[in-house]
Amino acid sequence: MSGAVDDYPRTLAEFERRFATPDACRAYLAQLRWPDGFRCPKCGGTKSWPVGPLFECAACGRQTSVTAGTIFQDTRTPLPTWFRAMWWVASQKTGASAIGLQQVLGLGSYETAWTWLHKLRRAMVRPGRDRLTGRVEVDEAYIGGVEERASAGDRPRKRP
Repeated sequence: MSGAVDDYPRTLAEFERRFATPDACRAYLAQLRWPDGFRCPKCGGTKSWPVGPLFECAACGRQTSVTAGTIFQDTRTPLPTWFRAMWWVASQKTGASAIGLQQVLGLGSYETAWTWLHKLRRAMVRPGRDRLTGRVEVDEAYIGGVEERASAGDRPRKRP
């Protein structure tokens, strides 16, 4: 299998099948975090065994989670709900709103949806990223702001 990013579902149906359980979501996060296999953050060991949702290093005994240091750390919300939120935010053509996220996920409060949306937006920005170069193709894009109507004298004339 190629990298986890290349393996990402292309449709909502594929997405729902792939990330239906917390274990499936954790497996995906493990692929992203350790593409070449487990690596202990303390000693660099490469062997581990599962202890519930954690990985325990066989060399030093340190337990770590695939969610440590991420926006999912210490969340009480199931990972499939977070993954649905990510899918929805990333698939909105005209931008995502907190009220839209609240409605789609059935979140209890606007404040929760607003907090999630801001966490997701911060996570989507990669510091030090390269600027787009060369030919850039954009589908269904809105560029610029609202355009003022031209006055009658500025309109192109019809050709006879």
